[in-house]
Amino acid sequence: MKTLIFGHKKPDTDSVMASISLAYLENSCGHHTEARLLSSINKETKYALDIFNLDKPKYLNDVKLQLKDVNYHKNFFLKETDSIFKGYKYMLQEELTGLPIVKENNIFAGLITIKDLSRTMIYENGIYLDTSYQNILDTIEGSQVLYFDKEINGKILAAAFNEETFFNNVTLSNQDILIVGDRSNIIEYAIANKVKLIIVTGSGIINPKHLKLALENKINIIRTRYDTYHVSRVLSLSNYIKTMMRSYNPIKFVDSDYVDDILDINNKLKHTNYPIVDKKNRCLGLLKITDLSDKQPKKVILVDHNETKQSVDGIEEADILEVIDHHNLGNLTTNVPINFRNMAVGSTCTIIYTLFKERNVRIPKKIAGAMLSGILSDTIILKSPTTTDIDKKAVKDLEKIAEVNYEEYGINLLKAGTSLKGMSKEDVLYNDFKVYTVGTDNFGVGQFFTMNFNDIKKELNEYVKVLDKVCEANQYSFLALYVTDIIKNGSYLLYNTKSQDKVEIIYNNKDFKEGDFIPGCISRKKNMIPLIMEIFEN
Repeated sequence: MKTLIFGHKKPDTDSVMASISLAYLENSCGHHTEARLLSSINKETKYALDIFNLDKPKYLNDVKLQLKDVNYHKNFFLKETDSIFKGYKYMLQEELTGLPIVKENNIFAGLITIKDLSRTMIYENGIYLDTSYQNILDTIEGSQVLYFDKEINGKILAAAFNEETFFNNVTLSNQDILIVGDRSNIIEYAIANKVKLIIVTGSGIINPKHLKLALENKINIIRTRYDTYHVSRVLSLSNYIKTMMRSYNPIKFVDSDYVDDILDINNKLKHTNYPIVDKKNRCLGLLKITDLSDKQPKKVILVDHNETKQSVDGIEEADILEVIDHHNLGNLTTNVPINFRNMAVGSTCTIIYTLFKERNVRIPKKIAGAMLSGILSDTIILKSPTTTDIDKKAVKDLEKIAEVNYEEYGINLLKAGTSLKGMSKEDVLYNDFKVYTVGTDNFGVGQFFTMNFNDIKKELNEYVKVLDKVCEANQYSFLALYVTDIIKNGSYLLYNTKSQDKVEIIYNNKDFKEGDFIPGCISRKKNMIPLIMEIFEN
């Protein structure tokens, strides 16, 4: 099973590049992984992907348990031209109480159940056949004597009368299927009347002259060791299984359906079996409701986060194999021990770089460019207070492999992310946005890098209105947007109106107002989040 590697819900350059780089490393070590995205990328990340010719990871909606993650009865179905007898034996053999039926190309046709079989065997008279020559052979364990028609349709008759009574009372036609023992005169009479099929019971001997006449008249003949009573009793079970399907449309599920949704439906219906199809209505098998306990959760590795609120939907249903992060510990829990790599460095990509070195895996140019981009973005070209000597060493090594000057490339990278062109105010807020939890309080913090705050300052009131709207809609206790000026080495703070008192406490300034500049405030991890958390904790 493929392991999915991804960052947080609002991916920044570090989380995207960490996912790409770690996927490359894991695959180089013989594992089967794939980098994914939880939402759209920002302009800065796109610039880095384009510069180093890297493919954008595919989007991942959720990791909730789906039917495809469950060991249901795959490929358990019969063709509509199989016999009722075959369906009955198959259900007994596989201990099933229901079975999907398919048309050509495995297109789902319907569902039969043990109850349907019981009704057919007990209540229906079974005097007509709509089946194939082969189905009859299989049902009565017969042997082919003469074969002319693949399809056998007609009325079943058993020669139980004495010959005189039979000749006087029974008129045979090409729509009749005769069950008879070694009664030569009746067999001759049936051949002369060109019946559809003669079934000779008790391994009866057929007169050679009758065989010759049957061959001339193209009469189908089957011989079986069973007696007339047994054949009469089971012959109708050779009918096509489609003849017993009811017109109702059974509840079925698509293999991409969520297990939670299926359980909700089953709580109302209380059925035992459900057909499983794909999006083109091709049958994939049968779900016994007890199969839902035998599941294979999606395997994932998390980078640049360890908070459930920041992760993909359904993360609690996934099998988390590993976490690689450089943030404070969040509320993520697992059922079993996992590999957890958390380092006090400026970027997750720095940790990935150390893993390459530890595993002695060569770093190609484009992957070096990916990790370099993540480090330069998260450390603001090594100017952030979170920057460590490990980050600096990684940058020095990676810039050589990537064949760029890190300072020049870093400025161009951050410039690409500071353009407001085509961005709404919500886009600016969510460009790099994270939600945090302290007790029962949730608060959101967005960060946007700029080289010219005036473009935002012109519409300051409109930005505040957006913050107020988003804060109320999500019931945040506090919402802030830090607009970080790379040149001035600080941030302008915008916040929801109702948090004025909180901001005054955070920065110990009763005169603080929207858009005020905070010198040296460029790291969310060191300069922003700890101060905000403190007021909620106290």
